[in-house]
Amino acid sequence: MNYRHAFHAGNFADVLKHFVLVETLARLATKDAALGFLDTHAGRGLYPLDDIAMQRGGEFRTGILPVLAAAAPPAALERYIALVRRIGGGDGALGAYPGSPLIAVELLRAQDRAAFCELEPLEAAALRAELRGERRAAVHERDGYEALGALVPLPEKRGLVLIDPPYEDPLEFDRLARTVVQTHRRWPTGVYAIWYPVTRDGGAARFLAQMQASGVRRQLVAELMLRRPDSPVGLNGAGMLLINPPFRLAETLREGTQWLASLLAPGEGRARVEVLVGE
Repeated sequence: MNYRHAFHAGNFADVLKHFVLVETLARLATKDAALGFLDTHAGRGLYPLDDIAMQRGGEFRTGILPVLAAAAPPAALERYIALVRRIGGGDGALGAYPGSPLIAVELLRAQDRAAFCELEPLEAAALRAELRGERRAAVHERDGYEALGALVPLPEKRGLVLIDPPYEDPLEFDRLARTVVQTHRRWPTGVYAIWYPVTRDGGAARFLAQMQASGVRRQLVAELMLRRPDSPVGLNGAGMLLINPPFRLAETLREGTQWLASLLAPGEGRARVEVLVGE
């Protein structure tokens, strides 16, 4: 996978990740108390569709564009779709796809706070420019894994940690599982959302097996598959592992992912939303 997210922005995996992010943050925001948000691998906040990298990758054409063009999306996806249109100018033709930082800031309230970590200097600089004047947000040019050790627990005592590594290292899944378990020990009440790719190498299945055996409770898996996991195509599917998911989130994710699977991969796509580890 290419580290520059512009090659992949707006693809089906982004749709899944940001749908889950929107619904999770929206539920956390129903309580008055302040919440914190940490994005460990943030990227930039906006990806113009006419950008050279976006045009070269072109994955938004089989991801967000069919979703926006669909005549009757389910209620579960209404909040996500409305937000994409609002940020990206998609009332007519979509001009840009929002990254997780702008999506999160759109959902945060006056009392909330966000920290965005991005190691790549140009991406971090772009994000700072996009968030200039936004007092609720801070951009850290630092390694996301290191940030988990330094910034968690969040000062607000409640909130969400989004972890979305580039998965360029063959040992990424192993490092991810160790880091998530260690971070959870320090902040067991936090909500965690971990994005992962599903490819034929079986890394995702090994990661989920490690997390299932970790002793961490309250784990929920949401997956969107366009092809069989062992297909040689490349990115066959994507998933989100949620720890301490908000109440009733699973029902909404199930409705949304099932519709996405039928829309984006008719006949072959599938979705699963199920408890990996219970209470």
